[in-house]
Amino acid sequence: MKAYCTRVGGGPFPTELHDDIGERIRKVGAEFGSVTGRPRRTGWLDLPALRYAVRVNGLDGLAITKLDVLTGLEEIKVCVAYDTPSGRTTDFPHDDLERAVPVYKSLPGWKQDLASARSLDELPAECRDYLRFIETEAECRAVLVSVGSRREETIVLDDPFLR
Repeated sequence: MKAYCTRVGGGPFPTELHDDIGERIRKVGAEFGSVTGRPRRTGWLDLPALRYAVRVNGLDGLAITKLDVLTGLEEIKVCVAYDTPSGRTTDFPHDDLERAVPVYKSLPGWKQDLASARSLDELPAECRDYLRFIETEAECRAVLVSVGSRREETIVLDDPFLR
């Protein structure tokens, strides 16, 4: 999973960013179609959607990619719930996604370049807090974190082949 959300094509995308931050994430994250070159839609991380994916797929670990794309943002918002016509919910509102309004929690961003980090301890505290928040809220641990686009810019927290 990416440290933020993207979507290709039309349809509801409640956490979509229609501002400079969305454009920055698109540019820094190279979020353009590989064949068409069309820009992908970008948005904040959607925890209700992530929790749903973890639950229905029986996941026991997350590979969190493109964490470095968020470097330099003053704050990072995360959708933790939705306000829907029937009330607030932390569940993914697949039946009423078009009318769902995201409820955000803001977390502090970080300025330091992440590419040289080879362990969680080498990441900025704010970055580690962001990862812990995702793990706690998704009820699923991170097993891999990418901090850059190169192979060596990956922190392996739990290698299933070494168990």
